[in-house]
Amino acid sequence: MSLKARITEDMKTAMKAKEASKLSAIRLLLAALKQKEVDERVELDDAAVVAIIEKLTKQRKDSVTQYETAGRQDLADAEKFEIDILAAYLPEKMSADETAAAVAAAVAESGAKGPADMGKLMAILKPRLAGKADMAEVSKLVKAALAG
Repeated sequence: MSLKARITEDMKTAMKAKEASKLSAIRLLLAALKQKEVDERVELDDAAVVAIIEKLTKQRKDSVTQYETAGRQDLADAEKFEIDILAAYLPEKMSADETAAAVAAAVAESGAKGPADMGKLMAILKPRLAGKADMAEVSKLVKAALAG
C-alpha cells in the first residue's frame, strides 16, 4: 500500500472514530498533497509524500517555537499534536552512528577532499537520507568531515 493510500485510509478511520483533531491534521496533510499534485500535474510517489510531510513538520516546529515564545501554550500543544500525527508517516530515523557512517561512506565514494566538494557530497546524501535523517545534522557532519 502506498503512503498516500495509507494516509487516506487513516482519514477514513479517524472519521469513523470521530477523532476530530486527528482528522483535521490528516486532512491538512492530504490537502497539501493534493495541492502539490494539482500544481505540478503529477502523481506523487512515496518519496515526494515524505518530503511534503517533512516540510509540514518543520513548519509546525517553527510555529511551536513562536507560540511558546508568545505564551500561547494551547496553540503550541495543538501544533505538537499535529507533529505527532505527521511523524507516524515518516520512515524510522537513523541513529547518529548510522548517519555518521553514511556520511563517511559517501565521502569515500565521492573522493571529496575539501569544503568545495560539499555540494557534490550533499547531492549524493540527500536522496539516500531524506526522511531518515535530519538533513541539518547531516550538513554539519559533512562540514566536519571535509574540514578535517
